[in-house]
Amino acid sequence: MKVIPGLEGIAVAETELSLVDGEKGHFVYRGHWVKELAVSRTFEDVVHLLWYGHLPSEEEGKRFRELLNAHRELPGHVKDILERIPSDADMMSVLRTGVSALTMEGDWPPSPEQGAAVLGAVPAIIAARAHRLRGTQLPPVRKDLSHTAHYLYLLTGENPAGAHVRALEAYLILTAEHGMNASTFAGRVVASAQSDLLSALTAAIGALKGPLHGGAPSEVEGMLEEIGTVERAEGWLRGKLEKGERLMGFGHRVYKTRDPRAEALRRVSEELAGENPWFRLALETEKIALGLLKEYKPGRRLYTNVEFYAAAVLRAVGLPKELYTPTFTLSRTAGWCAHIFDQARQNRIIRPQSLYNGPMPEER
Repeated sequence: MKVIPGLEGIAVAETELSLVDGEKGHFVYRGHWVKELAVSRTFEDVVHLLWYGHLPSEEEGKRFRELLNAHRELPGHVKDILERIPSDADMMSVLRTGVSALTMEGDWPPSPEQGAAVLGAVPAIIAARAHRLRGTQLPPVRKDLSHTAHYLYLLTGENPAGAHVRALEAYLILTAEHGMNASTFAGRVVASAQSDLLSALTAAIGALKGPLHGGAPSEVEGMLEEIGTVERAEGWLRGKLEKGERLMGFGHRVYKTRDPRAEALRRVSEELAGENPWFRLALETEKIALGLLKEYKPGRRLYTNVEFYAAAVLRAVGLPKELYTPTFTLSRTAGWCAHIFDQARQNRIIRPQSLYNGPMPEER
């Protein structure tokens, strides 16, 4: 038996949910190019595709939106729990606690109706915490807004700009699902024991909370803020590479070519940019960084990843850094649920082995 650190290169399931081809840069949800879904469909449409296996008809889409909308109001006991969490608790810990506090009928097998109860509530959990820290009130729930628009509305209490809704919707679609990553695997492991959906999702959120998985967009923003101006970019980036440090937003565990999600978000960024100096800084920094990476790391296939332009888009729509990973959680909840449903359909408990390398006692 051979140990494969990090299970790299090991397939643990067959799935129709998504294709992530790191060599060719292909990214597909159930037979559809994700880059096309990001500019042509709503987030709700894509969740329906992941959960039910097809894009919705007009009537199916209406019913699914109504299902999600029915869970926008947080239950009273969840509001009470969120109010009691100390103000120094981080957003992801609060979100994990809020999700675990939800209640639903039935444990196994998990269902899209259960998934809708969670996905419908996540925006309100995030927004409730944000308002509590600001000392403001969560605005009343509305049923006339899309899932994406309602999230922005809950955070600000104002009707969101159409361009901001479109940009955030593209981000949510592009990050809703991405194969067997750490958080998805954690969720499937818990589900494989026939535990309930909330337990599996809580495990997934715990994995995403780790900085190696869900924290990169805020680190990209920190990098761009330190650079400050286009004129400083080359010197700053070169200094990092001279010290052997990593450039945030470049390179990916799977993609050995340009991350197709980054390409799609770059186009969204350009549409939003106008004369915005922040976008100009991001675009120029990317150009300079790619050139320097070829110079300092020849032979390494290091390209822009989704986190680089995620930082630009999330900042442009007005989200503070502390909401980047929770917003990623909002989108990825759709993919986690899809994987948990998938696990339930073909379930076998996930039970790998470990190889003992410690000392042996004397034989007797």
